[in-house]
Amino acid sequence: MNRTTLSLIAGTTALAAVTGFAALTQPDAPDARAGAEAAAQLPVERTSVLCPAPSMSDIAETSYTSFTPVTKGTGSGGEAALLSAARQSADGPAAGKEEGRSGGKQDGAQAGKPVLRAKEPGKPVTGDSSGAEAPALVGTADGRFAPGWTVQETTEVAAGTGRGLQGVNCTAPGTDFWFPGVSTAADRTDYVHLTNPDDSAAVVDIELYGKDGALKSEVGEDLTIKPHSSEPVLLSTLTDEEQPGLTVHVNVRSGRVGAAVQALDDRIGGDWLAASADPSGSLVLPGIPKDATSVRLVAFAPGDADADLKVRLASPSGLITPAGNETVHVKGGMTAAVDLGDVTRGEAGSLVLTPTDRSVPVVAAVQVVRGKEGKQESAFIPATRPVGTRATSADNREKGGTLSLTAAGPAATVKVTASAGSEGGTPVSKTYTIKAGTTQDIEPPVPAGLKGTYALTVEPVSGGPVYGARTLTVTDGGVPAFTVQTLPDDRGTVAVPDADEDLSVLQR
Repeated sequence: MNRTTLSLIAGTTALAAVTGFAALTQPDAPDARAGAEAAAQLPVERTSVLCPAPSMSDIAETSYTSFTPVTKGTGSGGEAALLSAARQSADGPAAGKEEGRSGGKQDGAQAGKPVLRAKEPGKPVTGDSSGAEAPALVGTADGRFAPGWTVQETTEVAAGTGRGLQGVNCTAPGTDFWFPGVSTAADRTDYVHLTNPDDSAAVVDIELYGKDGALKSEVGEDLTIKPHSSEPVLLSTLTDEEQPGLTVHVNVRSGRVGAAVQALDDRIGGDWLAASADPSGSLVLPGIPKDATSVRLVAFAPGDADADLKVRLASPSGLITPAGNETVHVKGGMTAAVDLGDVTRGEAGSLVLTPTDRSVPVVAAVQVVRGKEGKQESAFIPATRPVGTRATSADNREKGGTLSLTAAGPAATVKVTASAGSEGGTPVSKTYTIKAGTTQDIEPPVPAGLKGTYALTVEPVSGGPVYGARTLTVTDGGVPAFTVQTLPDDRGTVAVPDADEDLSVLQR
């Protein structure tokens, strides 16, 4: 082992233990597999999340819920806190593109005072804000609070564009995000929120792809997001073309950001659109509400190759092919949109997309509408990673929640745990079996003696991969307001390989 190899192992081990987002993979060779088997799964020691500014409405009411599952091997120290990300005006093109909010406006919250601070793992902590001045938040957790730390931002808007229930899981900063399902149509007001948590500026490109390929836009290039700031960029200012089905690619040239799209509709409310899972030949979009009156699939193939996808619905009884929409053809570099109507027909369902022949990486999301004309609400479900080792939903109430679990392949058994309540209650766990190729809607278990809100953790026990989503519903003035959040693996642990000292390298 030479000096370079020793340094690489040490650096990789430190990165995995500190950031919470690193994953170690090895080539598929016998020696590599042996090394992977010897690697220890250890809790991450530090986690970061970013929450976008929740609303531009003066009548918005926003709640935040922070939760860390209890994880073995974490020790007794650490903390988790959310602080305001002080917005600053940017000299670059991102500044001043928003309507109803100035890019140079400073946050009302004190930048150094935590908006929310966790008290102990296993028990949620909540906070709230009102109106249009609530800032974007930057969160950091370390020690025993880091593994699986989840923060949910939920906003109720009683009237106006985007009225209804809007929810988003605060996400880790990154450098590459795909958002199929955005729109620049006249009845939509879509913003991509970019939050920079670091001490140096981030440089970002926002690319738009429609049914005929890339939309020309020099305005979306080289956007500078200043340190510790957040900028909402109105997508309709980046192009003159009005298209209802677009894909946004956020490509970070320098630094890192958190990214989420707020999609607001004049007629059917609005919600947050989280980034799709990384491009893949097969995708699962879990948790379509059984009473959905309209489901619209939007898919995009990032490369030059065309993708032909088989469309199936994982229902409670098995995989079903929607009549008239058996396949979808996605041209390379172009966005395809398909209206599936009321595809669930009163039953739980999740979309499963697989290649008809050769596998071509794609990203995808669905827009879901509930309710009847005049009293409708909408939400988005992106393709997501499987639950993996464990996934968490932070904001759950005694009523109005549905947990959807999908076994797209083999059958699976999962354990679902309801945490203690934020103001009291005793945790409860239940085990469920999900049959192969099906989706099961579960009324989530509720902590005994619940007071306040609580968290749900989902842990596969046996069987194949499980995909999940949680739907939260509120009826306001006869409108079935709702929001859906997927449940990907919380990445609370990382594989850290064993590494022995080899002092002989110092003599070489």
